[in-house]
Amino acid sequence: MESKWLLFSTMAIMLALGNCQEPVKPLVKIVKGKKLCDKGWECKGWSKYCCNHTISDYFQTYQFENLFAKRNTPVAHAVGFWDYHSFITAAAQYQPLGFGTTGDKLQNMKEVAAFLGHVGSKTSCGYGVATGGPLAWGLCYNKEMSPSKVYCDDYYKYTYPCTPGVSYHGRGALPIYWNYNYGETGEALKVDLLNHPEYLEDNATLAFQSAIWRWMTPVKKHQPSAHDVFVGNWKPTKNDTLAKRVPGFGTTMNVLYGDQVCGQGDSDSMNNAISHYLYYLDLMGVGREEAGPHDVLTCEQQEPFSVSPSSATSS
Repeated sequence: MESKWLLFSTMAIMLALGNCQEPVKPLVKIVKGKKLCDKGWECKGWSKYCCNHTISDYFQTYQFENLFAKRNTPVAHAVGFWDYHSFITAAAQYQPLGFGTTGDKLQNMKEVAAFLGHVGSKTSCGYGVATGGPLAWGLCYNKEMSPSKVYCDDYYKYTYPCTPGVSYHGRGALPIYWNYNYGETGEALKVDLLNHPEYLEDNATLAFQSAIWRWMTPVKKHQPSAHDVFVGNWKPTKNDTLAKRVPGFGTTMNVLYGDQVCGQGDSDSMNNAISHYLYYLDLMGVGREEAGPHDVLTCEQQEPFSVSPSSATSS
């Protein structure tokens, strides 16, 4: 039933996209002195963020194609899976919450570039001498190709018990690993990912949706989300300052990956994410000079927010 609903919603939004070439003018109302807007299918629900540019106003199909230019080449591993419509359809559920709509046009473009920079770096099959360069191969994968284990942690057997015969290896735009992560994400999206993790490799909209949910949601209580640290909603405490955590792209890596990437010095995985972000800023017409100084971009000297429970085996 859930998958039918998702398919119906996807088709409806794709039809709206195809029929809507001009930017949608928002409906506006004032509630308790605050301006709220509803912008139709892409930013629905009377939100202050819907009064701003929505993602399709400044990020269009040709830009998505430029960013992920090699994803459908014959040697890629998810040919025909990822597309612009799937991204926009997934993003529509989070734009009323501020995803790509929090600030002015420049800020919003930077957030989309940052999010997709993480996606590109985690799904790339590019290498140094690859055609088009190593950064042109984002969205090459939608799943881990040769998992070495099933990623079942029995510590969570009462909350997120592993389904017999099911493997919880990496899937999605920001790949999910382990039964507890599939369980938590599935609960949030109201999709049974614990019993059917393969849904993430069957439906690109759901694969993007799970990644945007992770971007918008704190990994743990009393920690910020990647969205909040990037757009400036998060205000560092004294302890954060001592830990060298500052608002910006570097701390999004700390939120998403913790000790697997951050506090490790000048690591390849950190630099790969940064390189994708800067490359996407250039391709989107923003320019890498808008990314900020080195200490904002990196997390090499940051103290991790927390230690991943499976960090020793999931890297």
